[in-house]
Order: sequence, then structure tokens, then C-alpha cells
Amino acid sequence: MSQSFLKRLPLSRFEVDRDYLARERPNLIEELRANPAARVLPVFEGRALLKSDTELALLPFDEVPDADALVYLGLTTTSTESEPVGTPVVAALLADPGPLADASWANLRAVGTRLSDRDAGLLTEALGILNWHLSHGFSPRTGAPTVIEKGGWVRRDPVSNTEVFPRTDAAIIVGVMDADDRILLGSNALWEKNRFSLLAGFVEPGESLEAAVIREIFEESGIWVTDPVYLGSQPWPFPASLMLGFTARVDLERASTLTPDGAEILELRWFSRDDLRASRGDVILPGPTSIAHAIIEEWFGEPISDDRW
Repeated sequence: MSQSFLKRLPLSRFEVDRDYLARERPNLIEELRANPAARVLPVFEGRALLKSDTELALLPFDEVPDADALVYLGLTTTSTESEPVGTPVVAALLADPGPLADASWANLRAVGTRLSDRDAGLLTEALGILNWHLSHGFSPRTGAPTVIEKGGWVRRDPVSNTEVFPRTDAAIIVGVMDADDRILLGSNALWEKNRFSLLAGFVEPGESLEAAVIREIFEESGIWVTDPVYLGSQPWPFPASLMLGFTARVDLERASTLTPDGAEILELRWFSRDDLRASRGDVILPGPTSIAHAIIEEWFGEPISDDRW
């Protein structure tokens, strides 16, 4: 991953030491609750509590309502006016915001580009692990309710005494270019008609990332590609993906016809840079928190300041 491309990925930023060895302490959450320096990031219905438009609200334990799950995120590695280096931070999954209901809350898509490196990393980590807790309350082995352990990073099945660990879904997303260096964009069936983005898909079991690139692009567009080149990755906790960015070229040695799959992708278009400029105001591009935005911008060669062109 080039440093220039890395800077385009707002959700890959972090200034947090995950302090994984501390998770082994059996009473870690109780220790943190008793630590006056520890801070809590409240999360309610996928939204985080904000201190300002550009900063998360990190609260003492006694200012946070009862939580369905508490997860130790780690130690901050930079200072702010409120939190020095080494501040322990815990994410709290709230079922009811209680006295915080009228405070300011926001989702990661909306504020990801405005947050500092520290806060972007904290919120991305928090959403990823809390979304896992929401969907893994019961053991896949026995169906028994699982018990949260190891600072929130493991759920244990008390019947079989086996541990259930968090999962991340790998997904490739690809900037496909043709012989004229045009980029391929598609419109998903779930979007408004004029919204276009890169083609993407999940990696299947037993499949390499490169094989997934070739398969997914052909399935969704009818185009064979070659030479997948890895650009970089960004977590996408909606609910649990890791987006792995690639470029690829149309394979000129294999005949293929541009054909939307008709189920997921309804329209496909090749865009030159001039075409993209001319579409400003008509075509909606991916939002700035997404890796799709970063890949398109990398190809375009200049900033894309908003999602509507």
C-alpha cells in the first residue's frame, strides 16, 4: 500500500494500542470500572456519542447507562485536552441511551472523515466488535447463551466450554480499467438509479483474493480481468467487512461482453476521466469514508470533493 493511497482511507487510521495482553486478566472490566482515568465510548443503534462535530465523547463509567456489552478497546497513543496518552477506552453497547438520549449521536459513515486518527480508529474498532456481539449471543455449537469474556473479545459457550471468537468478512473491491484506461462503474439494484460505484464481492471459502477478483468481476459484469494488483485495505464495520482494494485490467486474450448480472447490478458504464467530469451533478459516487471513493480518486488523479459529480 502506498502512503499516498493510505492517506485516502479514513477508516484505516488509528492511534490506539489494542493492549491485547490485558484481555487475559479475568477481572479486566471491573479493574477498568474502578480506574478513574478510564473512559467509555457509548454506542447506541450503530451511532456513537459525539462531543463535537469532529470529536467523540469519551465519558467516565459513572456517566454511562447500563450496557448490554462492554469491550476493552485499548490505550490511546496520543493526547487530547481531556485524555492523555495511555487512557484506557471501553466501548459500551447501549440498549437504551437513558439520560444521553438528547445528546448528539452520529454514524461512522457520516463522521468518519471528520474524526481524528484516534477517534476514527476507536469508533471503527468499537462498531466492528459490538456488531459481532449483537449477532453472536448464542453458541453455534449448542445454541446456549454465550458468556462475554476476555475484555469483550471472546464469548464462551458454557455447555461445551468452547470459545467463540470475532469474525471478519473479507471482501474484494476492484477498480477495473480497460485498454483506454477507462474505469468500470456499476449501479446496484438497491440504490437510486444514478448512483454508481466499483464492483465488489465477498471472498468465498477456499478462494484466494486474486481468484475472488476475477470471479466476482465476471459474475457481476461479464468481463474477464487479469493482473489483480492489491492497493490496500479498510475495515468496513457495516456489519463486519474488511474491504480489500484492487485494480485489474480487462483480459484482452479472453472474449467477454459487458453484461450486468441483472440481479445485483442493473447498469454498467465505462467512464473516462472526461466522462466523469462531464457527469458532475448527474452521477452520485461513493461517499468519502469508503475505499471505493479512494480507489476512484486514485485513478482520477485529483480530489473528488463530494459524492455527487
